[in-house]
Amino acid sequence: MNATPVDIADLLPQRGAMVLLDEVISHDERTIRCRAQSHHRRDHPLAFEGVLPAWAGVEYAAQAMAAHFSLSSATRGAMTIGLLGGLRDVVCAVDRLDDIASPLYVDAERLTKDAAGSIYAFRITAEGAERVLLQGRATVVQQVQSPVPR
Repeated sequence: MNATPVDIADLLPQRGAMVLLDEVISHDERTIRCRAQSHHRRDHPLAFEGVLPAWAGVEYAAQAMAAHFSLSSATRGAMTIGLLGGLRDVVCAVDRLDDIASPLYVDAERLTKDAAGSIYAFRITAEGAERVLLQGRATVVQQVQSPVPR
C-alpha cells in the first residue's frame, strides 16, 4: 500500500467546507483508507441544528471513493469524473456522528470495475472502536468530462 502523503483537497471535486476528509492514510489499486475529524466541526455543512446524522457518512464514503478514483493509475490525468449512481445495503449503527469523540476512519474497497464505472463497499469506523458505524455499497458511474470552451 502506498502511504505517501497526499493533499486530499487536490483529489476531490468538493471545495472549502465540503472537503470532509483530512488525509489519505493508505491506498492501492483496490482500496483506500482515509481519516477525518470534520464531524466535530460546529459549522459542519451537513449538520442540522448541531446534529450530524449518521447518513451524512455516505458523503464521507463518497469522498473516499472520489479520492481513490483520482489516485487510480488508470484514471490519472484523464478527463473523467465519477458520479454516485446508487447505494445499496446501507446500514447505520449509530444515529449521529458528531458525538463520536475519536477520529473517523473511512475505508472503501472497489469490488468491480469496467468502462462504465465501479462498485465499492465502504465502511466508517471510529479510532479504537471495533464496531462499524456505517457501511454499505455504492455504484460510481464514470463520465467523460468535456473541456470547457474558451
